[in-house]
Amino acid sequence: MPAVLERVSNGTPAQQGKGVFSAAPLSDDELLDAYSRAVITAAERVSASVLNLEVHQPFERGQATDPRFPQQARGHGSGFIFTPDGFILTNSHVVHKASKIEVTLTDGRRFQADLVGDDPETDLAVVRIEAANLVPASLGDSQALRVGQLVIAIGNPYSFQCTVTAGVVSALGRSLRSRSGRLISNVIQTDAALNPGSSGGPLVTSQGQVVGVNTAIILPAQGICFAIAINTAKFVAARLLRDGKIRRSFIGVAGQDVPIQRRVVRLNGLGVESGVLVVSVEAQSPAEKAGLLEGDVIVGYDDRPVEGIDTLHQLLTEEKVGVQAVVTLIRRGEKRTLPIVPQESRAGRDE
Repeated sequence: MPAVLERVSNGTPAQQGKGVFSAAPLSDDELLDAYSRAVITAAERVSASVLNLEVHQPFERGQATDPRFPQQARGHGSGFIFTPDGFILTNSHVVHKASKIEVTLTDGRRFQADLVGDDPETDLAVVRIEAANLVPASLGDSQALRVGQLVIAIGNPYSFQCTVTAGVVSALGRSLRSRSGRLISNVIQTDAALNPGSSGGPLVTSQGQVVGVNTAIILPAQGICFAIAINTAKFVAARLLRDGKIRRSFIGVAGQDVPIQRRVVRLNGLGVESGVLVVSVEAQSPAEKAGLLEGDVIVGYDDRPVEGIDTLHQLLTEEKVGVQAVVTLIRRGEKRTLPIVPQESRAGRDE
């Protein structure tokens, strides 16, 4: 018989098989009170670390502008302090190409922030302010999360400061397409409500530990929101603090996932049944120099099978920049191998 959660009237733990129970099941009111206390405690622990970002961005070239009006667009987002000396985590899409970043803390203090670095391919960025008496958030371990676990999102949707919403972890290990086209792995799905302006705020546990950086919602769906896992954010933040950017390699092809005919798979002894169809090859790119052509199907890279564009992206790591590798492809039904030397991706270069 499964154990029942019980409250002991005399304050001692109820133990099965030892004496008579002097306990009663927790009432609905008591369970709701416990839930409320968990959300309140988490919000109180983290709210002082959460801030509002006002971002000024120049209009893109070619945008129609009227000289009577400002030549910069303004945007808003959220972020949170993660070190006592003023380093802040937020989303790349909030601060990318910003000409000016202003931060407003929960105590009303306002500071101009400097962009330390951003990584569009994980939608993460680090900015910094020079201020005293800052309260850093406690970073948790996203690997320890479980589906169904209570989580709380804190942010500034529509500039309503320190808005708190609660929900559960809906799924783990999701993949989310970044604005650069790469796939972000190990993304947390939650039904804690997010709205425009919540981007960059923390997703926290009931103990007030940050386990994610809120990043996206799916419109018009309700209750489908995503956060970048804090373990990913720790790695990216460390690299941004060290180098100001994340280096990744690229070969210069535009591609799409395609199935491979079984006959071709069998004749060439392939370990995959799909690959990356080369739709176009960028001029002066590593792919062009290696001899890749439109219509080729990439099925391997550096002795690793490639089933699709996301697998290829995962293999093009920082360590591959400038290092010769072998790309395996199918051309006119036959397997070929070509040596190739990847370059640093545009997302990692200074713009």
